[in-house]
Amino acid sequence: MPEQQGKTAPYDHVGVIGAGAWGTALALVAARAGRNVTLWAREAEIVDSVHTARENRLYLPGVILPETITATGDLAVASKADALLIVVPAQHLRGALSMLTLAMETPLVLCAKGIERDTGKLVTEILNECAPRAEPAILSGPSFAKDVARHLPTAVTIAAKPDIAARLQATLGHLTFRPYASDDLVGVALGGAAKNVYAIACGIVAGMGLGESARAALLARSFAELCRLGEALGAKSETLMGLAGLGDLVLTATSPTSRNYAFGLAVGKAVPRAELFAPGRPLAEGVETAPALVARARREHVELPIAEAVADILSGKLALDAALPRLMARPLKME
Repeated sequence: MPEQQGKTAPYDHVGVIGAGAWGTALALVAARAGRNVTLWAREAEIVDSVHTARENRLYLPGVILPETITATGDLAVASKADALLIVVPAQHLRGALSMLTLAMETPLVLCAKGIERDTGKLVTEILNECAPRAEPAILSGPSFAKDVARHLPTAVTIAAKPDIAARLQATLGHLTFRPYASDDLVGVALGGAAKNVYAIACGIVAGMGLGESARAALLARSFAELCRLGEALGAKSETLMGLAGLGDLVLTATSPTSRNYAFGLAVGKAVPRAELFAPGRPLAEGVETAPALVARARREHVELPIAEAVADILSGKLALDAALPRLMARPLKME
C-alpha cells in the first residue's frame, strides 16, 4: 500500500518555464491543486508584476495569483522543481531545453503545440533529443488560458509513462481541471500541432463567407487528414478521437477566441499580408506549423491536401481566390 501511494503522490514543487497567458494559467492550476510553483519569465517586468501586484499584467491581466506562485528570471532556480511544465513556443523549444539544468529523471511536461519548422519533428521528438535522461510527458487538449484562469471546467490529456502520468494527474488535477492519462505521446503531440493548421483553414472558409456547412465539411475532412498522418506515425486512434485530437480541433477551429481561427478569419477576409504579419500581432502557431506538417507528411508518403493549401496560402504561393478548389473540391470518392 505505501508503494502504491508513492506512485500517485503529487510532485510538491512545480516549475513552469514560460510566463505567457498559458504558462501563467497552468501555474494557477498547480497552485490551486496545492502545489508550490516557480514561474520562470524571460521578461523582468513580469517577474516584478507577479511579486508586487500578484498578477501577470502583460499576458493575463486582472487574474490574481496566490502567494504559492513565485516568479523568477533565473532558469536554474526554476529547474530545481520536482516537475517542470515547459510552456514555450514549439519553434523555441530546442533552445529552451538546452538552457535547463536538470536532475536525473525530472518529469518534463511539454505544454506548447507545434512542429519544428526546420526539422519537421514533433515536440516530443525534440524533447527526446535534447533531454534524453528526463521523463518525457506532454499536456494537451481543448483549453483556453482565460477559461482555465477563470476556474471554468476544463479537461485535458497528459501522456507519459503510466506511473508518471498518475503522479502528474495528482499534481495538477482538481475540481475544474481534469487531466486524463494516456501513454500515447505521439498522438497527443500530433493532435496539438495539426489542429492549429486546420483551425486556420476553417477560419479562412468562414472569412470568405462560405457558410457553416462548408466549415463543417472542411472540419470533418481535416480530421480525416489528421487520422491518416497519425496512423503513419504510430498514434493511437483513440487518442485522436479524444480530447487531444478531435476535442482540441473542434474548439480551436470553431471559436474566434482561438488565435489560429482568428488569423484564418482575417486571411479569408483578405486582410493585407503586411497587417497579418505585423510585429506584435498575437502568435498563430499554425503559421509555422503548416509547412512543417506538410513536409513531415510527405516524408511519410501521406497526402494532406487541406494542410498543403493552407501552407501555400500563407506563403503567398496560392491566391485566396484560387483557394476554394484546393480547400473544398477534392475528387469524389468513398469516404
